[in-house]
Order: sequence, then structure tokens, then C-alpha cells
Amino acid sequence: MVSRRIWRNLDYILLITVLLVVLFSLVAIASATHVTTPVDVDQEAPLLFGVINLNALDFVIKQLIWTFIGLAVMSLIVMFNYEDWPKYTRTLYIINLLMLLAVIFIGRAALGAQRWIAIGPFVFQPSEFAKIIIIITFANFLAHRSGRLNTIKELLPAFAFIGLPVLLILMQPDLGTSLVFFAIMFGMLYMAGANPKLLGGIIGGGGLICFSWLYAYFKNPDKVWVPLHDYQIDRLTIFLDPFRDPLGDGYHIIQSQIAIGSGGLYGKGIFNGSQNQLNFLPEQHTDFIFSVVGEELGFIGTVLLLALFFIIVYRGIVISYRAKDTFGSLLATGVVSMQVFHILVNVGMTVGIMPVTGLPLPFFSYGGSSMLTNMIAIGVLQNVYSRRKKLVF
Repeated sequence: MVSRRIWRNLDYILLITVLLVVLFSLVAIASATHVTTPVDVDQEAPLLFGVINLNALDFVIKQLIWTFIGLAVMSLIVMFNYEDWPKYTRTLYIINLLMLLAVIFIGRAALGAQRWIAIGPFVFQPSEFAKIIIIITFANFLAHRSGRLNTIKELLPAFAFIGLPVLLILMQPDLGTSLVFFAIMFGMLYMAGANPKLLGGIIGGGGLICFSWLYAYFKNPDKVWVPLHDYQIDRLTIFLDPFRDPLGDGYHIIQSQIAIGSGGLYGKGIFNGSQNQLNFLPEQHTDFIFSVVGEELGFIGTVLLLALFFIIVYRGIVISYRAKDTFGSLLATGVVSMQVFHILVNVGMTVGIMPVTGLPLPFFSYGGSSMLTNMIAIGVLQNVYSRRKKLVF
């Protein structure tokens, strides 16, 4: 009886919108992994807009499998009442730290970073799941501090709570995910009642310090130390002038801007984007998949995708405000903060107004860990929404 009432009370607008984004992504991934170079006849299948290499469908099939796994896990998350989760937050926090610590010692390296752990045939990125764990544990942490977040001294425990896992993530190194944690922290602090002026001052002051520090480093690189690798500094600043290194760090941004700009109003058609199909666009099925949409489906395609994301974010905000307790409201706020930051940074880096941080586009970029994490996040939202009212029998 309880489970039936829970399923009836789900936010189906949110669920349907997420599924539409996933379907949209499968088309984009198929195009992003499409090969226009000649292949054997028995490996080809005619499509409306050209020829697709059947091996490329592996990416679509894998993403579809992860989607179904994600939906199954989402369903499980909905079944366990979120009001019982605070009992396990201490254990979850410790598991989170151990998981991130394990990456440093037994993690698998790729693309200059050690972020993955392999268990048999499965390879996953612990920092992705760490986002969900930190949302749950930090929500419980803040729920007990309502009205006591108005001074720097009162905020220090919250900074320490987030700072420890962030430090372990920076050691991988993974600057992008570290920034996601800060976005989650400030979003949840605001909803928990922290002084908005104080939060704004901390963000503004922190930004000014970082800018001044980097400026001093560029003026005297031999005398000023920064806690970042050279490639991280280049990624943080190359978007300001990508043509200073057009064949190196600026290449991604330049090719992405060309792809999106050439799409025009209607785009070149699916499987027909020259930047995408001729492999000028790097990481086109993961980090820069939004560029594929811009080139092949044009302005209309990107607006449609952003409209779907807007609905997801809007429904998350509604769920946060309709939650029946502070803990539930903070859970929803953490999920919304995470997704908004991912969307803004990913889209921003493809058009050249944000640093290239490697953050995937939720539900859209290819990747099992990302898909599973985002489906779990939707499960958290649905859990809070389905229990917004007391069940009456």
C-alpha cells in the first residue's frame, strides 16, 4: 500500500523530462561516434543522413545499459524513506573518504589524472558518487545548524566538512569536481539560512584572491607558487584567449566555437556536422557533446536541450520548497546546485566563456559513472517529492 502511494506521488514531469534528455543524448552520442571514413561493406548500415559504423553503436548500447541500470537504482532510492538516512550519514562520510583515498593509491590513470578504480571488468569514478554522498551527509550536517550560520566562525565547521573530501579530490587531480563540491556547499548553505551577504562576500573575496594570485604567478612564475599543475592553470585561463595556443590547449575551444557557430539556426543535420564527423572536434561524445548539438541541430536544437534542462532544474527547485522538512529541502537543493553548475560550466566551456574543466553534461555526455550518479540524484529528488505529505490510509 505504501509503495503504491509513493509511486503515485512521483514527479512525473521531472521523470519524463529526464527520459527525453536521455533519448536526445543517444542520438547525439550516435552522431558523435559516427565514422565517415570508409569501412567494410558488411560493417555499414544506410541511414537517412549517411553511413554509420556499427561499431560506433557500442557507445549508444553501453549508454542505454547504464541508463536502465540508473533507472533501477533510482527506483531503489525512492523506496527507502529519506527521513531514515541521517542515521547512516557518519558511515557514509567515512566510506566516501576511504573511497577517495583509495583512488590515490590504487586508482587507474588516464588523460593525466588518476580518477578511476577498476573492479574486474568495471571501471568507475568514485568522485562522481562522492557528490551524492556529500549532498546527503552535508544536508544532515546543516539540518542541525539552522540559525547558527551567520558568522565566519559558525561557517568554519561547514568548510572543514567539505574541505577534507575536496582535498582528496584535488590530489587526483580533479579540479572540476572540486569546484562542483564548492557549488553544492554554497547552494546548500544559502538554503540552510546562512547570511547571504556573508556568502556573497566569501565568494567574491575568494574569487579576488584567486585572480590576484594567478596574476602574480603570471608576472613572476619563478617566485610565486600556486597549488596547481601547469596544465590546470592553462585550462583555467586559455578560454580568455584560445588563439595564443591554437594547436594546444586552445584547440578544444576553437573547434567547439567553429562547430557551434557553423550550425546556424537549423544546423547541418544529424550525422552531417563537418567538425564532428571529421574528428576536428575533440572529446565530442563526452565533454563537448553540446557542440555536436549546436553544429548538427543548430540554435533550435540547443534551445530545445536547454529548455529541457530548465524544466529539470525548475522541478528540483519546486521539490526543495515543497519538502516537508529541512533535511529534504537541503537534499533537493544539493542536487539542483550540482546539476546547475554542471550545465553552466559544460555549456559555457563549449562556447568559450568558461574554463575547460572536463565536467560532463548531465544525462547527456557519454559515461556510466555520470549517468548513474545523475539517476541517483533524480531518485533523491523523487524520494523527497513523493513524501512531501504525510501518507494517509
